[in-house]
Amino acid sequence: MYQKFRNIILDGKEFEVDELQKLRSSLSWKDDIYNFIREWLDQEPTIKAQTSGTTGTPKTILLQKNKMVASALKTGEYFNLQKNEKALLCLSPNYIAGKMMIVRAFVLGLDLVLVEPSGSPLRNTEFEKIDFAAMVPLQALNSFQKEKEYLQFQKIKKTIIGGGAVSKTLQNFIQKEKNNFYATYGMTETITHIAIKTLRSNLLQQTPQKGDGGFFETLPNVQIEKDERGCLVINAPDVAEETVITNDLVEIISPTKFKWLGRFDNIINTGGIKVIPEKVEALLEKYLDRRFFINSQPDEILGQRIILIIEGEVFSQKESKELSSFMKNNLTKFSIPKAVFFIEKFVETDSGKVKRTATKELL
Repeated sequence: MYQKFRNIILDGKEFEVDELQKLRSSLSWKDDIYNFIREWLDQEPTIKAQTSGTTGTPKTILLQKNKMVASALKTGEYFNLQKNEKALLCLSPNYIAGKMMIVRAFVLGLDLVLVEPSGSPLRNTEFEKIDFAAMVPLQALNSFQKEKEYLQFQKIKKTIIGGGAVSKTLQNFIQKEKNNFYATYGMTETITHIAIKTLRSNLLQQTPQKGDGGFFETLPNVQIEKDERGCLVINAPDVAEETVITNDLVEIISPTKFKWLGRFDNIINTGGIKVIPEKVEALLEKYLDRRFFINSQPDEILGQRIILIIEGEVFSQKESKELSSFMKNNLTKFSIPKAVFFIEKFVETDSGKVKRTATKELL
């Protein structure tokens, strides 16, 4: 099936197979794109991809090209993407999100605008409009905070944000915008998103059934359930060979909607009480205006004690007292951190996601 998708438009120019085979660049990030394009064009029915750890230990798996086509078609239908519309590629093609932006350009006939992957992808860009873009939360947040980048960001009609949770700070920025923003849920094993949550969209007024802003809504032909741990189990035969068992704790709202609660492997057992860090973080987001996360340390009495790790300068005595007061008034007794630590700079992945374990090891 994928064999008919052989031409692609890059920065306004359409390339045929012979031309694509010859593309080379002295820029490593562009060469990564060209290398993936050649992998897409070869005779193998599969593509190698690295998982992120949503379903367990990260590993290399093989993805069927015909299922990647099916994923691209689903995205095109959901977002009503049309041939020759401009799509921004600012994610590395070494990961599934970047790979699929390229595949969507092949399958849907999109004009792919190439930008070097970075935490601030719009820093050196100049375009009239972009119809569709995919970013990680860090890229979206940075694009709101610098004037020139923000002016470019306003020219993007539809932006999907995946690869991490959307913070309260980012959500507040989004609510002030006129363009459309969506959070996506997916992983390498499901060839990117199988569910979408509307963050801010004109579609919300026109078609309330297409995402209600509060929960993730599955794409067509995706079945969901929970296992005995309370983690999401996905059956999506169009894009995944097998049933996918995740480590994501969820609340099932309906056969097509769910709420993401946190990670099973992040659960802290303190004094016999199980605490989901992401739930505590959601409450603390109302108070803290910089990056932080909840973690734990061994404790002789409790087994594990909850700690709060904050990025940046140490709080003054007054700020510490105010934080303590907020936590006592807003958190349950068992979820209040027993200690607060400050780290100048968090350890991050290439996409800007905080590495919790590596960061905690800096203490």
